[in-house]
Amino acid sequence: MATLRLSPAAIQTFAVSPTTQIRPICSSLRPSPFPLYRRRFSSLKISIPRRRHAGGGSAAGATMTDSPASRYASALAEVAKSNNTLDATMADLEIIETVFSDSSVLSFFINPTFSDEKKLDIIKEIATSSELQPYTANFLYILIDMKRFDFINEIVKEFGVCYNEITGTEVAVVSSVVQLESQHLAQIAKTVQRLTGAKNVRIKTAIDPSLVAGFTIRYGNSGSKLIDMSVKKQLDEIAAELDFSTIAIA
Repeated sequence: MATLRLSPAAIQTFAVSPTTQIRPICSSLRPSPFPLYRRRFSSLKISIPRRRHAGGGSAAGATMTDSPASRYASALAEVAKSNNTLDATMADLEIIETVFSDSSVLSFFINPTFSDEKKLDIIKEIATSSELQPYTANFLYILIDMKRFDFINEIVKEFGVCYNEITGTEVAVVSSVVQLESQHLAQIAKTVQRLTGAKNVRIKTAIDPSLVAGFTIRYGNSGSKLIDMSVKKQLDEIAAELDFSTIAIA
């Protein structure tokens, strides 16, 4: 049976859950004890792997790139795997993805004119309110300390690839005019699992009004495979069969 896991697609904006209360940045610009954060780094023993050459396709339908972001993601995935917390870490990074999809928030963290102390203080607030795992929070501290926070969104993406490879997960992006019911998404997950032979199927949802009705499913290597059950497709097919080129418009 396919394991259905829902998560936001990059093309759709999701609000953080009601239990996740992130304070505005402007209210958090106050000093924090930087040495305290540095001492916490020791709880996350992390080493950046050597360059990894991208190979064939994965169950995720994507391969890791050869970049600093992929090496940081691999290191975090190794820590999560060794602690048997891959799912929890994936959930943490989905929250992080939502937070830093706001360009103004990301700009603050990569702006060198703001002190590391202020950035660390805000990360602590986000980690506490979102209930991030300690080593996930520490990983964010490390990125600030190493001046690598500009890679955060790439790291989230590459971690997803690592997660999918390790867990044998196929990602399917389901686009529809309105949000589909969970039972319908579960049926889609089973169909994708049957077509791909994946151990698990992870569903991302996106809203696309241009479909008119129905839905589309993209999966496979970089979304190369498409199942189109939309009314838009049917209308396009009808239009293609009709030849209006000889009709003069008065």
